[in-house]
Amino acid sequence: MEDIALETRKTFLEVVAFRVANQDFCFDLKSVREIRGWTETTILPKAQPYVKGVINLRGSVVPVVDLSERLGLGATDPGPRHVIIITVLGNQTVGLLAELVSDILTVAETDIQPIPDMIDETVRKFISGVLVMDDRMIRKMELSTIIASDGRGLG
Repeated sequence: MEDIALETRKTFLEVVAFRVANQDFCFDLKSVREIRGWTETTILPKAQPYVKGVINLRGSVVPVVDLSERLGLGATDPGPRHVIIITVLGNQTVGLLAELVSDILTVAETDIQPIPDMIDETVRKFISGVLVMDDRMIRKMELSTIIASDGRGLG
């Protein structure tokens, strides 16, 4: 009886899991507007190196961030198999370039383990925890820090 009561008190979270530089990451599904195939971008001169350019999304100009480069894992050479995850955070819409979207998962918040204390504070700003699933370790991203354009994020 206690197990049932404990299970009903758990808070669950839906996340979108994806791959960047052959690594698994996720973030809250509520931030995802849509997932679309790779589209060539229009380059913006003097933009940050991790900004691939902009795309036209039904009349809106949306910047596309190369997540691999943003995370310091090297630049992506996108092709037809890559995806752009269109995210909305507040009033900001940003496309995130990834290799693929692997899953939409429902996980208990208690299943997301904290980052070890010895990990650098810079990492803690953009990775909030680790989800262990089968043989994979999926890092949960802090989307607000990843797409921050005011210098608070990486880069």
